[in-house]
Amino acid sequence: MLNKIINRIQPKMNASIERFKEEISKIRTGRANPLLVENIMVDYFGSKAPLKQIASISVPEPRLIVISPWNKDNLVDIEKAINDSKIGLNPTNDGQVIRLAVPALNEERRKEIVKMLNKKAEEAKVAIRSAREEVWDEIQEKVREGELDEDAKFTGKDRLQELVDEFNSQVESIRARKEKEIMEV
Repeated sequence: MLNKIINRIQPKMNASIERFKEEISKIRTGRANPLLVENIMVDYFGSKAPLKQIASISVPEPRLIVISPWNKDNLVDIEKAINDSKIGLNPTNDGQVIRLAVPALNEERRKEIVKMLNKKAEEAKVAIRSAREEVWDEIQEKVREGELDEDAKFTGKDRLQELVDEFNSQVESIRARKEKEIMEV
C-alpha cells in the first residue's frame, strides 16, 4: 500500500519538472530561439491562433528569427501580435517574411534574467514539496486509521524525501544549464 501511495506522487513531480522546462524555454538568452515567438497568439481570420500554426519559424543565424507566414496577407497581423506580446523584439516586415533581430544582452540584463530563472526554479521546488506534503498527509491518515504501522510511516517519509531530493537535483541541473546559457557572451 505504501508503494502505491508513493508512486502516485511521481507524475505530479514530473509535471512540475516539465512545467519548469516549458517556463524557462521562454526566457531570452541572447540567442535566437523559435520558442520565444511560437506561442504568440495572432488574429487569424477572426480568431486567435498560435504563430507556429500559421507560419514557419526558422533561425538562420544565432541572433535572427525569420517568420514566413503561409499566407502573406497575415504579415501585418503577425507583426502586430509580436509588438503586442512585449517580448522586447522589433519585427521587420519586408513584404515576404518578418525578421526579428535578437540583440545581445548586457551584463545587468543577464543578471536580471538569472534572478527570474532562480525564481522559477524555486517555484518548481515548491510544487515538488507541495506534492510531497499531500502524500505525507495521506500516509499519516492511513497510520491513524490503522492501515499502516509506524515503521511504514517513517519508511514512507524517508522514501518521499529521497524522491524530493532527486527531483530537486533535476531542477537544479536544468537551472544551472540555463544559467550558463544566459551568462554566455
